[in-house]
Amino acid sequence: MRLFLQILALASAALFLSSCSDGLPGGAPVSNEILKEAAAENADFAFYPVTRAFLPIAQQWPPTGKQENLSWIGNTRGAKTQIIQPGDRLTLAIWDSSENSLLTSAQQKQVALENVIVASNGTIFMPYVGNISVVGMTPDLAREELQSALEAIVPSAQLQLSMFEGRNNSVDLVTGVASPGTYPMPDRNYTVLGLISAGGGVRTGMNNPQVRLMRDGQIFGTSVDRLLDNPSYDTLLRGGDRVFVEEDRRYFLSYGAAGSEDLHIFTKDNLSAMDAVAIMGGLNDSKADPRGLLILREYPSSAVAAGVRGPRMTRVVFSLNLATTDGIFSARRFQVNPDDLLIATESPINDVITVAGIVGNFVGVFNATASLGN
Repeated sequence: MRLFLQILALASAALFLSSCSDGLPGGAPVSNEILKEAAAENADFAFYPVTRAFLPIAQQWPPTGKQENLSWIGNTRGAKTQIIQPGDRLTLAIWDSSENSLLTSAQQKQVALENVIVASNGTIFMPYVGNISVVGMTPDLAREELQSALEAIVPSAQLQLSMFEGRNNSVDLVTGVASPGTYPMPDRNYTVLGLISAGGGVRTGMNNPQVRLMRDGQIFGTSVDRLLDNPSYDTLLRGGDRVFVEEDRRYFLSYGAAGSEDLHIFTKDNLSAMDAVAIMGGLNDSKADPRGLLILREYPSSAVAAGVRGPRMTRVVFSLNLATTDGIFSARRFQVNPDDLLIATESPINDVITVAGIVGNFVGVFNATASLGN
């Protein structure tokens, strides 16, 4: 009886192990499984190992994922003065020391015309003078023009002018900064970074902040990092511009034996595969196979059209081997695209560990059957 139970236990273990050896449970695919699928005749995806020789080829392929493709306006130098626009408010202070003044009384030698709004046609009204065009003039030039017109009727009069910017000489800082609001332009050399600074700077905690400029029905975009690194990108503002700062909304996904399985926002404009590994918390030391970091990407059908440099199929799997020097260097140069899925495959050694655990369980069963036989 004891011998029969031992034979039955061993036979059961052998049958169970043979049935499980190809289908052990795991949290991520094993790289060998992907290789088998890629080699199949009916594979519905293209497979490309990422090496130094492959990098120039992949760089010529069309972009994928969320691509805004916003242009930006280069910087030019503006004047240090302001110009008067419709909607601006002027304050005119007029002095007249003559005894029979048309503008002042005997006890009053100065009169102020406050909040004189520049009309839509660019003119303002002055008593005894009429409408005078000041649009497009600097405040100093407008003062001289008004002074000349005033001297024709009041020779001894002197005029001072101060200006308060209206809508056409102001810009809106909408969101993404400490103090959003409408800001007057101090001169025609007012730039995007100057406006963001006036608004208290970019709000803390924003991930790879992006600048958006709305002008004449168009949206222009770049990142704050590019503005800071390239002074030629600090574009001049125009009256009526709207600027807002927002987080980078591009993302990639991680899955498998990674440090975390999650959705990860891009932390900079260009993200390499090695950057992405760091963002997702690296690879699981006890489970991941460093030879099998996979990047799954789907290209548009136009990318596989005749005459276009692109992959063989719309569905593509890139494989990076982080166990070799070439693989590590290649991972630092291979760009991750928005919506990519990064899979850290499990090492085949985990199958061995799982099998060993099953064998251990059956040894326990064997010992139990042996004790029963006694």
